[in-house]
Amino acid sequence: MSPRPEPVAAGQESVWDYPRPAVAERCAARIMIEHRGQIVANTRSSVRTLETSHPPSYYIPVSDIAPGLLRRAEGSSFCEWKGAAVYWDVAVGDSLLPRVGWSYPNPSAAFSILRDHIAFYAAPFDRCRVDGETVIPQPGEFYGGWITSNLAGPFKGVPGSRGW
Repeated sequence: MSPRPEPVAAGQESVWDYPRPAVAERCAARIMIEHRGQIVANTRSSVRTLETSHPPSYYIPVSDIAPGLLRRAEGSSFCEWKGAAVYWDVAVGDSLLPRVGWSYPNPSAAFSILRDHIAFYAAPFDRCRVDGETVIPQPGEFYGGWITSNLAGPFKGVPGSRGW
């Protein structure tokens, strides 16, 4: 199946205009994650990664994540562009969200901006927001993009998108 990009409305970006290979850029939008009544992260200093057909993933500086919530998780993976990733659990009260975050402790030179930042899947949290708008998690279990109303798809992760 070949995807057909959706029409782009005023004020939207098409994820089909994002590059491949991916890029990372600083982002001044307010990124906020909430769970069980606690602010997990709150920043205006994130980095977003952009890749064709994917909504952005937002990497939050460790200094803007509430202290004491992160726990290093087992396992790792490798991205052909960013390098070796490690995973993070988040513990809020008696709620443990396993492997909900990932980071690149020693990213490739092209993605060095991601050092000391952690990205999070939106779905496990009570609420993730970009500039006050509650995000929709990117479909599929592997992908960590955050969908907002300023994006036009379709988005990788929907049924039939494996070969995109």
